[in-house]
Amino acid sequence: MNREDEIKGLTLMPEAPRSSATVVARLSSDAATAQNIADALAESIAADEFAASAFEDASGRWSLAIYFREPPDAAAVRALIASLAGAPAAQALRFETLAPADWVRNSLEGLAPVEAGRFVVHGAHVRGRMRENRISIQVEAGLAFGTGHHGTTRGCLLALDRIVKARSRRPAARRPAATSSAALPRKRERHALALDVGTGTGVLAIAAAKALRQRVLASDLDARAVAIACENARINRVGVAIEVIHAGGLRAAAFRARGPYAVIFANILLDPLKALATPMTRLVAANGHVVLSGLLAGQAGAALASYRARGLVLVRRMTLESWATLILVRPRTRRAVRCHRAAGYRYCGMRKRQGGGRRIARLQAAQ
Repeated sequence: MNREDEIKGLTLMPEAPRSSATVVARLSSDAATAQNIADALAESIAADEFAASAFEDASGRWSLAIYFREPPDAAAVRALIASLAGAPAAQALRFETLAPADWVRNSLEGLAPVEAGRFVVHGAHVRGRMRENRISIQVEAGLAFGTGHHGTTRGCLLALDRIVKARSRRPAARRPAATSSAALPRKRERHALALDVGTGTGVLAIAAAKALRQRVLASDLDARAVAIACENARINRVGVAIEVIHAGGLRAAAFRARGPYAVIFANILLDPLKALATPMTRLVAANGHVVLSGLLAGQAGAALASYRARGLVLVRRMTLESWATLILVRPRTRRAVRCHRAAGYRYCGMRKRQGGGRRIARLQAAQ
């Protein structure tokens, strides 16, 4: 029997019933032997019937694990190991049967809810455990990015939490009066308060719709992400408030038609963030915020330079798990800048000098 026949023999159990349990063969050896066996299995024509992995353990030895879809012929397996690594290795091979498990359920149970300020992002498996004083966002892990576990998504949620707190603390005279959708002018009927560029799962758009209680426009260049975001908006009961469009960049007419925006999120990558600096600055309202993320801490300066060059002002930088989130504001004028800090708003106003002229006042401590 040649080596190819031996490898075929690993799965020659014609009448064996399929089992939900998994059989695994384990061997401790040196690196060369483990890699030799793993390579031989990977090159076999029956490679779809089993999977092999080799890794170094804490003692410096290498562990080989072979997982079988069907109960294997133990004698055939030992014969192959003997031909590759000798009889002692074949005798040292250990077989184990792993109990059936619902791996999807187990993985979800290990995915704990993520808290970011007032927001809690969670899966359906913990829906009933959420506290009433939190804004709950149900998002399942899947093909689209954004479950709240990544430092960039969590940073954006914390940024939104600060922005919402700051808006609620502004004097009533300075806050725009809430306007019902029916009272909006016809040409502004679809105006949105927030924009989420590169929405992924829609988690930021959902958070904004729930916290701001206004319409939100979201976009993504991936059609699958658009479908996922729409479904997540429906699950979170904000489907009517969120419009998700399939678009790359900010050239689509819908972006201009729904703006200007009080809050814009862009949790993407450095290069597209730099490319979108000009159109994004044009879309944000006066005193509006732009939240940038998807940046490694060392990339924050490059992104910031692009937006500062267009008149935006940095009011806060956060770093979570080596990822940076930037909160910027578009000042109403060059002389007045509203700054948002953790404790609330700070205001850079203008005042006259005693000897005449004007200068920018120093930031006053937040109350």
